[in-house]
Amino acid sequence: MKSIAQLRIVANIFAIMKIGIVCYPTFGGSGVLATELGMALSEKGHEVHFITYQQPVRLHFHPNVYYHEVSVPSYPLFDFLPYETVLTGTLVDVISNNDLDVLHVHYAIPHASAAYFAMQILKKQGKDIPFITTLHGTDITLVGRDPKYMPVVNFSMNESTAITAVSENLKQETYRFFDIQKDIKVITNFVDTQRFQHLDKEHFKKMLAPEGERILAHVSNFRKVKRVEDVIRVFASVRKQMPCKLLMIGDGPERPSAEELCRHLNICHDTRFLGKQEQVDEILSITDLFILPSEYESFGLAALEAMACGVPVISTNTGGLPEINIPGKTGFLSNVGDIDNMAKGAVSILKDTETLNQFKANALEHSANFDRDKIVPVYEQLYKETIAAYHAQKQTTVLS
Repeated sequence: MKSIAQLRIVANIFAIMKIGIVCYPTFGGSGVLATELGMALSEKGHEVHFITYQQPVRLHFHPNVYYHEVSVPSYPLFDFLPYETVLTGTLVDVISNNDLDVLHVHYAIPHASAAYFAMQILKKQGKDIPFITTLHGTDITLVGRDPKYMPVVNFSMNESTAITAVSENLKQETYRFFDIQKDIKVITNFVDTQRFQHLDKEHFKKMLAPEGERILAHVSNFRKVKRVEDVIRVFASVRKQMPCKLLMIGDGPERPSAEELCRHLNICHDTRFLGKQEQVDEILSITDLFILPSEYESFGLAALEAMACGVPVISTNTGGLPEINIPGKTGFLSNVGDIDNMAKGAVSILKDTETLNQFKANALEHSANFDRDKIVPVYEQLYKETIAAYHAQKQTTVLS
């Protein structure tokens, strides 16, 4: 027979949860996924608390959503502000004063280690909750492998109550480079198909492409890993074979070099740098082909959002991209840096309207496999199982 405490645990996992979410608030995939997840959970009745240094770009008002700013005070002594320490203190404050049930941190650095430290402080205060770490990519494949970060990242991942990764590839990369002693659950990124869908923007398209030119697009944070110059070179090659336009959406350190390359190739009049955009879905609705030539993508959320708007994808074959971009169906895959092959794939899709429409239909159909309403319940179930198992284990320890 189950004890009263165990029965309470079972009953509690079916109740509304109070969930803390730690993320970066920028346009990167980890912040976007975390924000979309929190918003979806709030719509299902859960109380969601975002803890980060500024309001996430996709966070909108909802009665069940709370935002807690991590404000780092400036002291003359510090050349580098101790964000991780202040984040830890903020987590202690938010968890204890809002009686959270579970904490979910996105991107291991420095969120997982701050979460671990906060949990140790809370245990001394009689509050004890589980925390889940979701790995998003460069926290494992790039930054996390730096010898200065690696011991802390490895330790804090193993101390996480549960770990998830956004693709099978990222899961295997984590096991390859770190000494992880627990299971990593793959829960893919998702797309809100109610927001990202094809919209009738033909008037907009005619303004940009009055002669019926094909429109190609790229969305990213313009970091070196995104290889934005490859986008420009692929476009220049395609442009030699058919009339087309290029939309570069986003901003970042590699934008100046991409703009300079456009001038060098004399394609500026057919290329537009649009900067950061909130209504990316509207721009994707007038796009015929999406280009993502990244050196590495743990998943490729930008490509998935394009597919949901009915846009086929030309991408590299690295990381998790082969898990979402199906060659010959939703687009084509190429080796990193293979400009000629990417251009060849692009032309084969764009060459005639019938072929293009088939690829668009395939992309839209495939994106439905990653619909928000299919993926969010998986996270929801993970929270419930993690909370139940965590407190059951605590109860067992007390009784023994």
